[in-house]
Amino acid sequence: MSQETAERPAAPGPAGATPLGPVRLERAGEGRLVAGVCRGLAVHLGVDVFLVRGAFVLLTMASGLGVAAYAAFWILLPVQERTSAEAAGRRRGRDWGQLLAYAAVAFGLAALPWGAAGVVRWALWPFIVGGVGAAILWQQADRDQRQRWTLPLRQRWLRSLLGLLLVVGGIGGFVAQKVEADQARSVLIAMLIILTGVAVIVTPWVVRLWQDLDAERHERIRSQERAELAAHIHDSVLHTLTLIQRNAHDTREVQRLARSQERTLRTWLYQPRADPDQTFAAAIREAAGEVEDDHNVPIEVVCVGDTALDEPLGAALQAAREAMVNAAKYAEAPSVSVYAEVEGDEIAVFVRDRGKGFVLDQVPEDRMGVRGSIIGRMERNGGKATVRTAPGEGTEVRLEIKKS
Repeated sequence: MSQETAERPAAPGPAGATPLGPVRLERAGEGRLVAGVCRGLAVHLGVDVFLVRGAFVLLTMASGLGVAAYAAFWILLPVQERTSAEAAGRRRGRDWGQLLAYAAVAFGLAALPWGAAGVVRWALWPFIVGGVGAAILWQQADRDQRQRWTLPLRQRWLRSLLGLLLVVGGIGGFVAQKVEADQARSVLIAMLIILTGVAVIVTPWVVRLWQDLDAERHERIRSQERAELAAHIHDSVLHTLTLIQRNAHDTREVQRLARSQERTLRTWLYQPRADPDQTFAAAIREAAGEVEDDHNVPIEVVCVGDTALDEPLGAALQAAREAMVNAAKYAEAPSVSVYAEVEGDEIAVFVRDRGKGFVLDQVPEDRMGVRGSIIGRMERNGGKATVRTAPGEGTEVRLEIKKS
């Protein structure tokens, strides 16, 4: 009956009673011979105090570590503030798990002098001391404290503990050994243990640091892109909307502004950024935009391929611009189409409109727009210009030239 009563959980007290805190390991304040360590362990584990004292005596005789273990408990354990009767009333019965744990530690300390020699034996010392200290800290903590230690960073703690044990073991083995020729293998093993432990500890932090830096870099790129988009919208779209509001009565002007802004946005969004002074395709698009803005006629531009500008291509660009101006001024067409193609060293540009057309032979000799600015310019630079037109059928100007 007494055994069942001792192991059965205590009944809850009356309403308003102060709940009992966790049962902690403490040094006895009464009935002690030296510091109360043995009696405190006996009360905590639910065993006779003579068994605990006998275990310390045997441990001291076997390996000499009984005195060190007693001194460690003396320093780490607080003094019991309650009376022995109150401590006995709070005891929950014999804790077989803790009893076996302490017995295993005592057995390991006793068997250590007869264990392996060299690196392995010396490496066990930090494990034992650290393990006992960690066990005491863990046992002294309440449930909330244990959850704060383990729940948020459980995986990281496991990696860190493993790495710490490896580092301590490696350092212990390295210090215990004398670096001699016949002990090179032991020293090498100790060094490998140290390096492995450092890698296990450092790797999670290095990975986390790398992830943080990568996330910061991506966020900085996104911030720069947002700032660039905001600046472009402010400099172009908002200004264009303001001009449209001011010229709402002029339909052609509103169409011109909208068309110009559409072209700018399409170029900014979908076309690669290129300097008009360096690439042929960018120069064609820029020339078409200028002609469209000047004459308020939509000009559709399609470019296939690209190349760097040189002197012959500069002449072809000027001829194409002149053809676009003529189409916008005289064709009376709703739009103009420009197609530019770069294939190897050969460049071809087509400027088409579906306007009223004309008869080329009837153009006066003093009109140099077609003969001088288009056909003559291309021939002077080693190219060729072909004009196909007829009244009511529109006009097509074809420019062909090779790179220098």
